Amino acid sequence: MIDRATIDKIMDAANIVDVVSDFVTLKRAGANLKGLCPFHDDRTPSFIVSPAKNYCKCFACGKGGNPVGFIMEHEQITYPEALRYLAKKYGITIEEKEQTKEDLQRQDDRESMFIVNQWANEWFQRQLHETDDGRAIGLAYFRQRGFRDDIIKKFQLGFCPDKSIEVRQTDDDGNTRTVRMGVMSNDALKAGYQEKYLINDTETGIGTGVSLKNDRGALRDRYWGRVIFPIFTMSGKVVGFGGRVLDAATKGVNIKYQNSPESIIYSKKRELYGLFHAKQAIRKTDLCYLVEGYTDVMAMHQSGIENVVASSGTALTDDQIRLIHRLTDNITVIYDGDAAGIKASQRGIDMLLAQGMNVRLLLLPDGDDPDSFARKHNAEEYQEYLSTHQVDFIKFKTDLLMEEAQGDPIKKSNLVNNIVQSIACIPNEITRSVYVQETAQTMQMQERLIASAVAKQVEKNYEEAQKQREREYRNRNEGHINNSDVGGGDGMPMESSSLSGLTANDIPQDTQEPANDLVPPESPYAPLVRQIHQREEQRLEQEEREILRLIVRHGQEPVGTMEAEDGTSKTVSVAKYIDATLRQDELEFTIPLHRHILDIALEDESERSTEQLLLNYPEPEVAALAFDLATDTEQLSRLHQQKSAMRRTPEQEAQERANELFALARHIITDYKLELVRRRVKQVMRDMQDPTLMEDQKRYMQVMTLYKELKDIEKRLSKVQGGRVLL
Repeated sequence: MIDRATIDKIMDAANIVDVVSDFVTLKRAGANLKGLCPFHDDRTPSFIVSPAKNYCKCFACGKGGNPVGFIMEHEQITYPEALRYLAKKYGITIEEKEQTKEDLQRQDDRESMFIVNQWANEWFQRQLHETDDGRAIGLAYFRQRGFRDDIIKKFQLGFCPDKSIEVRQTDDDGNTRTVRMGVMSNDALKAGYQEKYLINDTETGIGTGVSLKNDRGALRDRYWGRVIFPIFTMSGKVVGFGGRVLDAATKGVNIKYQNSPESIIYSKKRELYGLFHAKQAIRKTDLCYLVEGYTDVMAMHQSGIENVVASSGTALTDDQIRLIHRLTDNITVIYDGDAAGIKASQRGIDMLLAQGMNVRLLLLPDGDDPDSFARKHNAEEYQEYLSTHQVDFIKFKTDLLMEEAQGDPIKKSNLVNNIVQSIACIPNEITRSVYVQETAQTMQMQERLIASAVAKQVEKNYEEAQKQREREYRNRNEGHINNSDVGGGDGMPMESSSLSGLTANDIPQDTQEPANDLVPPESPYAPLVRQIHQREEQRLEQEEREILRLIVRHGQEPVGTMEAEDGTSKTVSVAKYIDATLRQDELEFTIPLHRHILDIALEDESERSTEQLLLNYPEPEVAALAFDLATDTEQLSRLHQQKSAMRRTPEQEAQERANELFALARHIITDYKLELVRRRVKQVMRDMQDPTLMEDQKRYMQVMTLYKELKDIEKRLSKVQGGRVLL
């Protein structure tokens, strides 16, 4: 395990803006920064980064955290792994204590796979540059395609020879036999890498798949006889490979490219080739070019255009679009001259529009792709063509399809419908309106007809999305127990009434029944009772949050002193005063997370503020709630607004501050107690309506006495409550 001192060192070094900016384009928004959330389908910036709090949060999906929490969520790794990630980023040496077996196993699987990939990547590069076959075959291939050596090294290209060697193997029974092993697989085993990380288990996703295992138990190289394109994550880790057969060997080969299998670290729908090399250029230019293949990306880099990524021959996915959208709102899709391929990719345009991207398209001439076009033109000509030939999707579709629609009303109608479907995907209503006007002018049609068709398609899209969500909900809940079997008559579970309060002994046993039992399950009023009960729970939760907000913002600040047993004076903090006051009346928070946060504040003995302690706490739910409370728009109101004009000493100012915090804490706790008492009064009043109460004189007197005591307490608390003070 990583020791506390090292964790604190990492936390102090990690800057949330610096960390998030590796993955999201941020723009200044007052004291904070904002961008598109990397954790959900965000179309308008809802992801806020607070430099002052060293924290980030999406105010749409709720995800975020401190630098460690963000990396955990974004990279889907454990807390120790996130600490190591940040330690490496900031050059901090980690000294670890012994880890549990579970921690080690979870960490080993992912890290071992990344290590194997990195080893394989270096092995492939050595084969390309340092062996006769690599230079004569692999390097010659890349150079014949027109790639300079600096580009070959930049993308860390490699080569895997089509060779195998004979090795002796011993099975579990002690029998030996000779098998043929791929040279890379053999070198990996000799280097000490485990077989389970070389092959791939399709069920568990464990293993990189750089090797394949045949029926005889021998390993062969997945990429034998191919040139290698490593695939990097946005943060620069080798996550997979693409291996292409050489042009001379493509005859009779069905699969030109052999790609890494799906695993716990690699999914092709979530990766974009070239993103690691392009992310800085995309941010700088505020534009991303999207092409199809590996060599297209490399060719554009060679022409000085670095803000380019490829979907690697797969259909564009929402995950890939979100990766781009986090860096820029603007995308230009580059197509070659293959008309069939362009028509087949129409869905990709609609997906880009649906995620709020500003989409432009570009068709290369004469059937060229970005790679072949680069070989025919110099860098200046390439860049000039890109800048002058981009068009919006309406003009692109019109130019593409209008010629074949000439003189055919049905085909022209289909073209208009095609454009309408794309416009309807755009989430922003104003943008849709602009495109409606442009379509009407281009197609020489009445604007109201286009607008009506778009509105109908928008409604249709919404209904289809609703149906899809319902299907997903049914699939998730298939086989689950029906709540109507165990709860209220409308299928909702029965809720108990959380009778927390001043003292447990004050409650007659008969009153400790679920509030919903007062209404029969089949009653039509049951939902209303549940709503009332839910509002009561929410009010109590809000009162607890008021107390927590004070703890988060001022937990370690003093509110006064008390005399210790040895006669010395002892400073009492806000957190300790609140805890003592609650314990005095045998109260505790009803929500476990609230109790946990109070305990954390009480146990902390560091010199950090409670706010910084909680914002950097390793438990994400603790840090998230602390951030909510620390960044609330409500500000601390002074109880004593009139200040003396007399200059005060630091000691006097500190005493005044302590007095204010003491009064504020007492006021908020009084609010909390008053809410509890009022809840108890309502419960007793319901008890008093029980027709059997009068038949039991003893129980009747208990209830009436409790009612009177509660009303007296309510009256006293109301007197000291006064006006509400906001934090």
